[in-house]
Amino acid sequence: MRDGGSGSGGGADGPDKETSVKGPDEETSVGPRGRFGSLTSRLSLRGQPRKRRWAVVGGAVVVLAAGVSLPLALADSGPDKPCWRLPDSKRALADDATAATRALDPGEDLERLGSVRKLLAHEKVCADGSRVLGDIVNTATRSTGSGAPHTLAQARGAYAVAAVLHDVEIPDGLAPGVARMLAGYVVDAGRDGSLGDDDANRPAVPAEEAQPDPNGYSRYGRFLAADEAHVVFEHSDSYTDADANIEYLVAELAKDPEAFAILYDAERAYFAYYLERLTGSGGDPDFRPSTDRRFESTPQDWPDNDLQDMSGRVGNLMKYRAAYVRNGTIPDLAAFDKAVREHTRGTFRPASRQLDDRPPMGDIADRKATGPVRGDLMDGRHQLFTVLDGWAEERHVSAERTATMRQLVDDWYVRALWMTIY
Repeated sequence: MRDGGSGSGGGADGPDKETSVKGPDEETSVGPRGRFGSLTSRLSLRGQPRKRRWAVVGGAVVVLAAGVSLPLALADSGPDKPCWRLPDSKRALADDATAATRALDPGEDLERLGSVRKLLAHEKVCADGSRVLGDIVNTATRSTGSGAPHTLAQARGAYAVAAVLHDVEIPDGLAPGVARMLAGYVVDAGRDGSLGDDDANRPAVPAEEAQPDPNGYSRYGRFLAADEAHVVFEHSDSYTDADANIEYLVAELAKDPEAFAILYDAERAYFAYYLERLTGSGGDPDFRPSTDRRFESTPQDWPDNDLQDMSGRVGNLMKYRAAYVRNGTIPDLAAFDKAVREHTRGTFRPASRQLDDRPPMGDIADRKATGPVRGDLMDGRHQLFTVLDGWAEERHVSAERTATMRQLVDDWYVRALWMTIY
C-alpha cells in the first residue's frame, strides 16, 4: 500500500510459463515505491540455504534476553549434527491455546523474544518435533474460531514467529504451520513495508489504532474488522535482533509444496474477498475526499495500489518456484506441482453483489472454495484474470475500468516474476 494514485504504467510482456523465467545478471531497480521498489536486497536462492547472520559489534556478540542462551541449533555445523528433541512439556502447548499464546508472546518490548527463539529456531528437529512446533505456532497465533478477531497477544506471537525464523532454514515439517499462521494474517503479511518509523515502533497494534480515520483511511489496510489487533511485521529492533521480513520468510516457505499451497490459497481468497467489497466502479466504498486540497485522490487510488500488491505476491510465489527448479531445490517440478494441487482447496470467486461486512483476517484465509481450479493452477496470472473478469462481468463494471484493473494485475505480476533472484 503506497501513497494514493493510480499507477498502471505501461503494459509488460512476460513469459507464459513461469519456469522459463530468467532474471537479469545484476540487481534490478524498480521504479514505483512500495513492495518492489523498496526491495533492495537480493534473495539468495542458489545453492545451500543461508545461515543465520549474527551481528558482531566491537568483537562482542550481542546477547538477546538476559539469562537466555542462544540456541545451539542456529550455529553452523556439520551434517552429522544431532537433532534437537522437543520436550514433552513444550509438546503439550499444541493442545493448549492459552499456554501456547503466552509462550510465543514476546511482549510489546520483545523482552521474551529470546525464549521464543529458543523454542522454534532449530536446524534439525527429531522425529515429528517440527510438525508439532508448527501446530504450536498455529495454536498460539490463530483466532479462536469463525468470526473471532485476533487478540493483541496472538498478533505479537505471530510477529515473534516471523522474527525468529527470519533468515533461518526451516526444518521439514514446520513450514506448513508457519504458512497457516501467515495466511491467518493475510492483510498484515501483505503490507508492503511502507509504514513509517513512528507507526512501525512495536510488534503489534490494538484494534482501535487500526480503524479508519474521518477520510476512511487506515494505514493498516482496507476493509478491516472493527475489533481485531494487527501485526506490524515492518517493525525491527536491533537490540533483540528482531527482523520479521515477510518476503524472505515466504521465499523459504515456498520450498515446501503444502506451505506453497496454503500461501497461494490465502492470496487468491483475499483477492476474491477484496473485489467483492469494491463498488461497481472498482472503488473503495469507504473513500472520503481529502480536506487537504493539495492532494487529489479518487476512490480507485487505494484499490489500485492494493491490487498491485496482491498480484505481486502471487507473482513472487511463482518466481520462487521457478528459482528453486533452476537451482535444484525442487528436483521434480511435476511432483512438486502435483503436491501443491493436492493441498489446494480450490478456486475462489467473489460474490455477485457488493458485500459490506468486515470479517477478521482468519475468516478471509479460511474462505470456502467455490469450486475446483480450472486451467493451470501454476499460471497465477491466468487464475487472477479469470476471477477479475468474472467479477467485472457480474458487477457490470465498465470496460475501461476493467481494462485498467487488468493491466495493473498484469504489470505487477510480471514485475514480481522478473525481480532479480540469485
